Amino acid sequence: MQPSTAPPAKNWRLSAIIARSVGIVAIALGFVLGMYGLDHPESHWLQTALGLLVTGMVAQGYALYCSIKHMRQRNL
Repeated sequence: MQPSTAPPAKNWRLSAIIARSVGIVAIALGFVLGMYGLDHPESHWLQTALGLLVTGMVAQGYALYCSIKHMRQRNL
């Protein structure tokens, strides 16, 4: 008997939880650094904060995608 060579199914629920957590942390840190960056406009913290905010939003979008994939997979 040959072992199956099919890749294991992706765990969409776990991916969504991880992406959501990373997104929440990135957005929160982006707001904190943004407040510091607005107080010190000559520093690089404002650009870093904007990057973290964008990263957090992308992570939240990916979490939504994973949640939708999980729901579709569960309903099959």
